[in-house]
Amino acid sequence: MKKILITGGAGYIGSHTAVQLVQSGFEPIIIDDLSNSEEKVLDRLEEILGKRLTFYKGDCSDAGLLNQLADEHDLAGVIHFAAFKAVGESTVDPLKYYQNNIGSLMTILAFMKARQIKDLVFSSSCTVYGQPDVLPVTEATPRQDAESPYGNTKKICEDILVDLVKSKPGIRVISLRYFNPIGAHPSGKIGELPIGTPANLVPFVTQTAAGIREKLTVFGDDYDTVDGSCVRDYIHVMDLADAHVKALAYLGEQKENFYDVFNVGTGNGNTVLEVINTFEKVNDLKVNFEVGARRPGDVVKIWADTAKINSVLNWQPNYSLEDSLRDSWNWQKSL
Repeated sequence: MKKILITGGAGYIGSHTAVQLVQSGFEPIIIDDLSNSEEKVLDRLEEILGKRLTFYKGDCSDAGLLNQLADEHDLAGVIHFAAFKAVGESTVDPLKYYQNNIGSLMTILAFMKARQIKDLVFSSSCTVYGQPDVLPVTEATPRQDAESPYGNTKKICEDILVDLVKSKPGIRVISLRYFNPIGAHPSGKIGELPIGTPANLVPFVTQTAAGIREKLTVFGDDYDTVDGSCVRDYIHVMDLADAHVKALAYLGEQKENFYDVFNVGTGNGNTVLEVINTFEKVNDLKVNFEVGARRPGDVVKIWADTAKINSVLNWQPNYSLEDSLRDSWNWQKSL
């Protein structure tokens, strides 16, 4: 059973990917500093999987901890999730984002090279496209100037990976450009658990519906979209997790010094107001929201062309927007 290191593996996407890895015959080894997650996620994973996953509490920028971990486990690959990800915060505190997001990748890559660990799946983002001129975006769509320091860290990290592979270090890398992950495990045992104020739309929706927050603010209704609110490609987190497993399998078939990139989305765009309306409809609820000012760093509209990942990785999304918002509410209720 191949052991795969998951940085940020107690987080939202990492925990769901851990489930998919186990169910696909891999053994995940989780490292997480719990800065945006909670250790009780491991208990929930144990309930889902029927076994306790190996967990190291710490920062993946800690080379000493990584080497201790590699002494104890024969790692076949790494999935690197760990990063700060709040677009708004990154515009206020850019240095925090550059130091953490780029620095952690540098440490991981040096560790992989020294330990001769071949395979890396990197958590990138559709933010590398900025505000694209043509929609939907393909992997060949030119990357624009990032709309936020967060987005710029993902661009820089991708450039680092390309340059490293050109130097022939003996590794194989796939960057997955995520669109907007939402939803939760169908069991309701794990889901998005933001510490403090959420950075994403759906936790705001569910927390407002649950009465935790008084109201939800929609950032702008005067954009050039069907109802004036921003458009995103919302993908169920279990579909995203499945893409990581397929990416790992595909890397195993490639020669050394390989790099490729894939969009991971549904191929459809929905506005913020459509998401709120769909949530209300599928869960028979009303969400108290108001329209506020535009938010700095927000892209107006973006969604994916998924032809490449469909054909090359044989990956297709299995969950609808309705499924995602139903699972998100079931997860919120379980809290």
